[in-house]
This record gives sequence, C-alpha cells and structure tokens, in this order.
Amino acid sequence: MNFELQEMMETIRMVQIENLDIRTVTMGINLRDCADSDFDKMNKKVFDKITHYAEHLRETAETVGKEYGIPIINKRISITPISEILGNATVEQAVELAKTLDRAAVLLGIDFIGGYSALVHKGISKGDQTLLDALPEALSVTERVCGSVSVGTTRSGINMDAVRQMGVIMKDAAEKSKDTNGLACAKLVIFCNPVEDNPFMAGAFHGAGEGEVVINVGVSGPGVVLNALKRYPDADLGEVADIIKKTAFKITRAGELIGREVAKRLEVPFGIMDLSLAPTNAMNDSVAEILEEIGLERVGTHGTIAALALMNDAVKKGGAMASSYVGGLSGAFIPVSEDNGMIRGIEDNALTLSKLEAMTCVCSVGLDMIAVTGDVSPATLSAIIADEAAIGMINKKTTAVRIIPVPGKKEGDMVEFGGLLGRAPVMGVNPFSSEKMISRAGRIPAPLQSLIN
Repeated sequence: MNFELQEMMETIRMVQIENLDIRTVTMGINLRDCADSDFDKMNKKVFDKITHYAEHLRETAETVGKEYGIPIINKRISITPISEILGNATVEQAVELAKTLDRAAVLLGIDFIGGYSALVHKGISKGDQTLLDALPEALSVTERVCGSVSVGTTRSGINMDAVRQMGVIMKDAAEKSKDTNGLACAKLVIFCNPVEDNPFMAGAFHGAGEGEVVINVGVSGPGVVLNALKRYPDADLGEVADIIKKTAFKITRAGELIGREVAKRLEVPFGIMDLSLAPTNAMNDSVAEILEEIGLERVGTHGTIAALALMNDAVKKGGAMASSYVGGLSGAFIPVSEDNGMIRGIEDNALTLSKLEAMTCVCSVGLDMIAVTGDVSPATLSAIIADEAAIGMINKKTTAVRIIPVPGKKEGDMVEFGGLLGRAPVMGVNPFSSEKMISRAGRIPAPLQSLIN
C-alpha cells in the first residue's frame, strides 16, 4: 500500500489537528478448546491462552502507532462468548472466571476484554443462565471485563424471556456499582443481530465463524469529517455526501495500513476494518456536530434522521472502497456520554430519548451510553430493550442498548463516568408502565422477511 506525498501530508494534518486516531486494535481469541469439566483447569487454560496470544499486543500496537504517527488509542481483546464454555460451572465460578479475565487484561496492559457474553436469542441453555445470573456481580467486581447478551435476531425473533431478565440484571448491576454511578452497566450491551467480528466495546466477542485468532481494527474520525465539511459551507447535499465519502476513504485507508502492519508483526491474520465513526469528548470530535454542520441548528431537531442517514451511507460507501475486508458494525455511533454535541442537544431540550431511538433506525448500533433516572423500573428497561430489538429485527440490522440507570439520580442531573466514557445528563423515561407486556414473556416470532430460503 503506497502513499503519495500529498496523502501523507493530509494524514499528518488529520492526526495533529482533526483528532484522527485508530480507536482500537482488537485481538479476537477462540477459547472453545479451553472448556473442561474441571473448573480450575478451565480457568487456567483461559488465562494461559489469552496471555500467550496477546503477550505482545500492546507493545506492538504502540510501536506501530509511533512509527506511522497515527495514535492507537485502545488495545483490546475479544473472546468466545464465555457462556459457551461454562458447562456445569456455578455462578460463583463464573464470577471467578470474570476475575481471571480481568487479571489477564491487567497483566497484558489491555484496556478492555469483551466476550463475557451469551447468545440467547432463541433459548437459554444452562451455561447461558449461569452467565446471566453472574453478570451483575462479575461486571461490578472487575474493571476491564465487558459483557453482552444477544436477545434477538431477524431469523429467530426476540426472546422476551431473556429481555425480561435483562431489565432486572441491568438494575442489579447498577445498584452493585452505585459508588461509580452504575458504571457496571456501561460495560454491558444487549444486542439484536450482533456481529461476530465487532472490535468495539462493550459489545465485542469472538464469534463461532471466526478463526483461532485474528486482528480486527476500528478507526475513528468524526473530527476529520467535520473539518472537511467546514471547508464547503455552501455545498448541496449530494456534494456533502461526496465529501464525507472521500474523507471516509482516507480515514479507512490509514486504518487498514495500521491494522495490517500490527497483524503482520504479531503473525496473526488480519480480519476486518470497522468503519464506524466513534466520537470522543475532545473538542470537534463529535458525530452530532457533523449533523449540525450539515445544517441542523441543534441535533435532535427535525431533519436529524435524514442527515444521519446521509452521513452513515456516505461513510460506508467511502470506507468500503478503501478496505479489502469491511466488517464489524461500520456506520456511526451515537453514544450520548461520549459526544459533546449530543450532550448539548439534550441540555437544550432538542434531543430526547424517543428521538435517539428513532435515530437508531439509520445509525450503526443503538441506544448507547445513555444515563436514565435511578428509579426506572426493570420492566421499563426491558421494554426499551424490546423496542430497540424490534427495530433491529425488522430492519435486518444490528441494534443495541447500553443504558445506565444511575442510582440516586433524577432527570436533569449530570453524572461523570470518566475517561473515554465521558459524562451524561440524566434523562427521564416515559412514566407509563409496560409491566404487563414484559411479564407475558415468551417469544416474539421472527418477521416474514426471515423466510428467505
């Protein structure tokens, strides 16, 4: 992959001025061969395999980032969904395994390890239930372990038994981590149509269709896109799409170069490039501000969904041309706490929970890093999950919920999560009950478009 001088200068500008970075290099590791009826043996196998494969991940990523002048912000690991190897383990042992994963991440200097997960979109196995029961404690007593649960797919429908449980689990996890504003919930994602090669946390896991070990890369560049648009304030919307498309090409090209070099040095196959625009709390590194640059006075006003659809489509078109293997989620994230523009939209009463939900119909994921009042009921949380899963199921796309019911906080309060997770204004929820619907449980059948054979 050869770079011309002009392209190199553009890349330097994007890094130094426009917040271009490689958001994550994530190593996926298969743990299925670690399963063992003897828990202590399995626990040791998991630790040994992760620390063996990822021994040089951090130092290699940092070296490559310095050599190429493009910072790699996070070094992460995704693993086989842990429920698949739990077997007859107890809840206490499942929590112990989470501590082992955390210990491995600390030893390796890894930011997060994802895959404390269960795929229960059609039913709940014994190992799945053990993991679900362990989630609140496991995510509360660990620092770097992330979990996810798949509750629905377009092909299987929505498992409302699991959805009902997840509302209770989220409340419990928030309460167990109340000293940190319910931070355990920031490490838990509930999915519909999850992907097997997602490098982003908290929802990453190493899927059944993946190889033994792989490197997946997530690149980030909202600031680059924003600055490109600012140079063309009078462009029509077709030209705006073209500007975003060409900018996404450059961002992805840089990410592909870095990812392949890290994989080469680690002697690990290169997997995919995830094209998602992932914001941070840095100035001008905001997806919301891109939408406002397109022409919205404030994100959340009428036209927001159309602007987001335009941007998301253009990012995918440009990025797909720059990478041999596009995967993961690939679109635009709209995490409230990690995007200053989103926070401002809520504070100005332009952006509501209902509008955020509507935006997930066209963005890459779902309701992300949203703080809600601590007195929200488990049934309401479950109903929010069900709504989001329905959007994903019907539209054949990935949707997710990462909501934090902050203990003791009321609507309008501001809570700090720290670091990359940022801060968020606490949002209220609809006061009317969904209890009866959620208590029915069962399964919502798959839609007609699932019958594609």
